[in-house]
Amino acid sequence: MTPLQAATHADPYAYYASLRRNAQLGFDASLGLWVASTAKAVEAVLMHPDCRVRPSHEPVPAAIASGAAGQVFSKLMRMNEGVAHRCPRAVVEPALATVDAQRIAGVVKQLGACMHNLDDWMFTLPVAVVGSLLGVPGDRLSSVADQTRTFVACLSPLSSTTQLRYADAAAVYLRQMVSGGLEQTDLLKTLIGGAWADPDALTANLIGLLSQTCEATAGLIGNTLVALARRPDLLEYLQRVPASVKALVEEVARYDSPVQNTRRFVAARCSIGHSVLEEGDTVLVLLAAANRDPKANPDPDSLVLERPHRRIFSFGAGNHQCPGQTLALAIASQALLALLRQPSVWAGAGQCGYWPSLNGRIPRFQQDDLNR
Repeated sequence: MTPLQAATHADPYAYYASLRRNAQLGFDASLGLWVASTAKAVEAVLMHPDCRVRPSHEPVPAAIASGAAGQVFSKLMRMNEGVAHRCPRAVVEPALATVDAQRIAGVVKQLGACMHNLDDWMFTLPVAVVGSLLGVPGDRLSSVADQTRTFVACLSPLSSTTQLRYADAAAVYLRQMVSGGLEQTDLLKTLIGGAWADPDALTANLIGLLSQTCEATAGLIGNTLVALARRPDLLEYLQRVPASVKALVEEVARYDSPVQNTRRFVAARCSIGHSVLEEGDTVLVLLAAANRDPKANPDPDSLVLERPHRRIFSFGAGNHQCPGQTLALAIASQALLALLRQPSVWAGAGQCGYWPSLNGRIPRFQQDDLNR
């Protein structure tokens, strides 16, 4: 197994534990990457000012640089540093903090009535919720969710030429939608009220809110269903105490992270721990391994609902920590509450594979389960 194959392995956690035995950064010669697997190393890389989200020579992936998807990518705050990161974040982060939990619950309840299979619940519902909060008209939510999922394909190095072409078309659709087709909502008013120096950056980062929600929240919902299907005792407890769903979703985010790893690119020669990294080096940051580090979370291989001082690396750390963490957890929690009332929809969740990915862990359930 390699650290990249681990993301979609049936059980990668013993492998991650073996990597953590080297407390420092390790260099994987076969991949040509530094690998951070302990909580200390992961945090050090994520917090280091010379470890950037994109290589300096390629701010936009070459495969999409000339198309519409690349134009959106180039403006995303999470794919930029400095002013292009800080200024949009200063608008987006406090705006997301204003979203009321009851509002999220209401939207999930309303949209959940139209969800008929696990694919809808995992991929369509979360994006539709965010779309609704942003002012996407109700009759366009399904299309926006579909187009967002198509656009997200451009972010994966596994995507085919056909997928990249469709992603460009999706980017065009989404730009037209968010730049002229949104209704006024409290969240949208707050976002637009920020001091955006670049109108294209506002458009791109509204699309970014949709795209970041798509796969990460799908994985969070799916991995929680897998945990419940494999732990009947936990399911029984949750049915008796549904208020515990939030703690469960948070624990699953740690225990079986939907985002297993991320990368950082070294912009200048620097030292992290006892390792010297050179400009141009790449670090694979194993978020899922850090989540299971006993120095961060005692008894890490147990799924503990009321875990004190839970540390979750799944949403990153430092300047690029995901600003939508609370929103994602809330959407997943409300989706799970609704699914608890529809056990037939996810009856086979204990048996699953995973969607192909180098960094995401999203269950791929049997087709007959998806079509119920």
